[in-house]
Amino acid sequence: MEPVSTEPVSTEHVTAFRRFNRYFTRRIGALDDHYLGQDRPLGEARLLFEISESGAGVSLRELRSRLGLDAGYLSRMAKALDAQGMVRIAVHPDDNRLRMVELTRAGHVELKEQQRRANALVAHLLGGLTDRQRADLTEAMTTTRRLLRLAAITVDLVDGASEDAQACLDAYAADIDDRFPEGFDTSDLVRPEEVSGDAGAFFVAYEEDRPVGCGALRRLENGVGEIRHVWVHPDARRLGLARRILDALEREGRRRAFDVVRLDTHAVLTEAQAMYRACGYREIPPYVDHVYAHHWFEKRLRD
Repeated sequence: MEPVSTEPVSTEHVTAFRRFNRYFTRRIGALDDHYLGQDRPLGEARLLFEISESGAGVSLRELRSRLGLDAGYLSRMAKALDAQGMVRIAVHPDDNRLRMVELTRAGHVELKEQQRRANALVAHLLGGLTDRQRADLTEAMTTTRRLLRLAAITVDLVDGASEDAQACLDAYAADIDDRFPEGFDTSDLVRPEEVSGDAGAFFVAYEEDRPVGCGALRRLENGVGEIRHVWVHPDARRLGLARRILDALEREGRRRAFDVVRLDTHAVLTEAQAMYRACGYREIPPYVDHVYAHHWFEKRLRD
């Protein structure tokens, strides 16, 4: 496993990132007050799209969280769209603290035209490339999006009894209950006191404040820790996040002066077995009698 770098980000990397960002935003007209030739800036155009993605309607609170926008700025954009007849703003019928927003008929028409123009812009840009170059660019953008998502995710140490920790464990249990032929008994989950304080640690991965993964570390004996319940939400898989969580658990093990960490896994979790081997874990004889274990692994943290 390639661990998260502890070195400062180089000036070269920062400069290259910013250079690409400036070129791309200029090329697609992100700074134009009339994005795609329509009578609105990119911010309002994007807000129309996000509202449409929510179906019948969405609260401004949810939009603010999803887009990471200042409440005042979002409110001003929503009011501008309302004044133009593009959206309809109303109080939630069951909670007068929430303001709901949905597209009007005119808003749907506007959005459809916006999508047509955006598609035409992209087609024009790609028109100057060969089929191979288009495929290369698509692959590069897919990789860029994956890495940017991963870079934005944080892996934080939390209390094992916290709401987010327990929510992740519940999701983990439901996930593997579907995958294990024999099902899964939630009594096998770690207890909060096992993964908090001096006894152990619990990490939660967050993407835009939403828990999308977890992992636990508990002390087995002097110098030996055990990793449990490394899990990633289906929406966040194939990003490399499981390795990021594993790296955080190993760093915590080193901080706690563990010489070795161990773990076990079920026979059906072939992708987990492959990851552990790739990350330097070696298979060992059973170190514990565990009903769901078919493979046991160990990794030395200190030589």
